[in-house]
Amino acid sequence: MEDVTMNVPLYADVIAAGKRPEILFWVGCAGSFDARAQKVSKAFATLLNHAGVDFAILGDEEACTGDPARRAGNEFLFQMSALQNIEVLNGYEIQKIVTACPHCFNTLKNEYPALGGNYEVIHHTTLLHQLFEAGKLRVEGGNFKGQKITYHDSCYLGRVNGIYEIPRKLLEQLDVELVEMKRCKSNGLCCGAGGAQMFKEDEPGDKRINIERVEEALETGATAVAANCPFCLTMLGDGIKEKEQQEKVNVFDISELILQSIK
Repeated sequence: MEDVTMNVPLYADVIAAGKRPEILFWVGCAGSFDARAQKVSKAFATLLNHAGVDFAILGDEEACTGDPARRAGNEFLFQMSALQNIEVLNGYEIQKIVTACPHCFNTLKNEYPALGGNYEVIHHTTLLHQLFEAGKLRVEGGNFKGQKITYHDSCYLGRVNGIYEIPRKLLEQLDVELVEMKRCKSNGLCCGAGGAQMFKEDEPGDKRINIERVEEALETGATAVAANCPFCLTMLGDGIKEKEQQEKVNVFDISELILQSIK
């Protein structure tokens, strides 16, 4: 891919210049502050620039969607966060939002409407698929052509929102050999971070969930695991390190695989 300068405008600056972005990129807490997820934010923003998408971010005006608070049972904190965000979003009259986090995606799409926040919300895999369909992204060969890659269905994109095929169609664009884990699609296994488990100590048990999931990934013989969620990236990455397989198997967000392969 030729060099593309990553340009990430602030929504407030674009509005002040008398323009209105077509789409808001909701970066999310992980995408903003977690070192691993920041790489995904940068990769996705670079792809948006490459495809000529007119987008902007809220920057400091973006707060946590409140998803972890609601999952952990703190409904009051969830509604405080949600109403703060809705005030900002409605103030800008934002209509379309894209996010690389399935948790943000689910909360913005399915839970904000009850509090007065009604937007068209799509996951970044859906937008990337649309850009391929429109010819704005293109792969010729690709760095991962012919490689065995397995795909992990995140809970909030898969079972909760029924999006299974679009991420797999993106992998088809890369000419990889997709090898499915024994538990996939509607029978997929959680990475272990959902339901606010990411932020608490393990409950008693014989094995951590992420280790169970990584064992299934390693059984496929894949050289890479494709994911679509910052929590999944962390849990799968930690599991592979626990198994001391990090020299053989990498974990990528789908946007990172595409960025390394597009022409």
